[in-house]
Amino acid sequence: MVMGTESVSQVGPFVMPAYPYDRLDEIKAIAESVYGSYLDLSVGTPIDPPPSFVPHLLATSGMERGYPPSIGTIGLRRAASDWMAERFDIHISASQIAATVGTKEFVASLPRFLRLRESDRDVVLYPEVSYPTYQIGAELAGCRHFAVPVNEDGSLCLEQVPEWAVDSALLLWINYPSNPTGRISGIEPAVEWARQHEILVVSDECYAEYVWKGDGDTALRYSVEGTLALHSISKRSNLAGLRAGFYAGDGEIVQFLSEVRKHAGLMVPGPVQVVAAESLGDYGHVAEQRRRYLERLEIMVRALTAHGIDVELPEGGFYLWFKAVDKGLATGFELAAYLASRAGIVVSPGEFYGDSSKEYVRLAVVAPTDLIQLVASRLSS
Repeated sequence: MVMGTESVSQVGPFVMPAYPYDRLDEIKAIAESVYGSYLDLSVGTPIDPPPSFVPHLLATSGMERGYPPSIGTIGLRRAASDWMAERFDIHISASQIAATVGTKEFVASLPRFLRLRESDRDVVLYPEVSYPTYQIGAELAGCRHFAVPVNEDGSLCLEQVPEWAVDSALLLWINYPSNPTGRISGIEPAVEWARQHEILVVSDECYAEYVWKGDGDTALRYSVEGTLALHSISKRSNLAGLRAGFYAGDGEIVQFLSEVRKHAGLMVPGPVQVVAAESLGDYGHVAEQRRRYLERLEIMVRALTAHGIDVELPEGGFYLWFKAVDKGLATGFELAAYLASRAGIVVSPGEFYGDSSKEYVRLAVVAPTDLIQLVASRLSS
């Protein structure tokens, strides 16, 4: 267990950090020098076919002529409500759901918008090992932030959050399944802790369809009041390029955010909303994508294990999270360089996901299965 990290509010002009994935050029060059090209497994970009009905709906919806509702069409919000009832056996009404232009922009903008509602709170809490946009969203809003230590099982060490951070907390981010670790534990305790301290908890659940251990879960199962859940069709339906998702939960907060976002002109294009609604109602393509990802994960786990790198199948998500101390590789960048030279792949060094993760790498199985098998054969040859 490691202690969390904290920041203070920005003094002077904001200094833009380097975008993490722009730092991989050297790793790509190593793979190219050996194999003439590289297979990029660093970013979780879907590469498989979207549902077959997508092109037709985009071309024939008739929704491209006028401005779409910022909150989302009633068709999209009802589809999201029906999907949550089917997937999680909970009822969230359409009035408690609103659309978002993909989910990354929501993560990055949420602290700034929430401060309009609670100007006396300025601390964003998030897991110490996590998606980097939680921290960046806090910094873009001029907020302080505290990275909450994480247990081995993925649950948060919330008892280690200092009093100053609890008293001024604007929100607590949780992520299910975790990106990058694939852990699925700790939703209920986090929701309960946040309720006790009257802190909004926002659960980023965009990988909820890809849970390999048990059934999927959502923070809204444990409380709707003071809770938001964030979902996306990007990973679920291989539609990251369309930029559509939704947030659901506490009706008062959803109403506030939807009004702010309307003033900001944040709108999912009309034809995209039609596609998103139809995609949420179709599970066949999701079942096929689950099969693909699980097969690829299993291939890579076998290959890396046979190569002497200790790695386990994740509990959820389509990432492998591992280190390789037995090979004398002390940092994630060193391990990434090794895998580039040995297998021609580009993976993400763990430091992208928090200072406590510098020994790790994240590998996304976002390549056709035949190319994943090629990587596996390189590792075993």
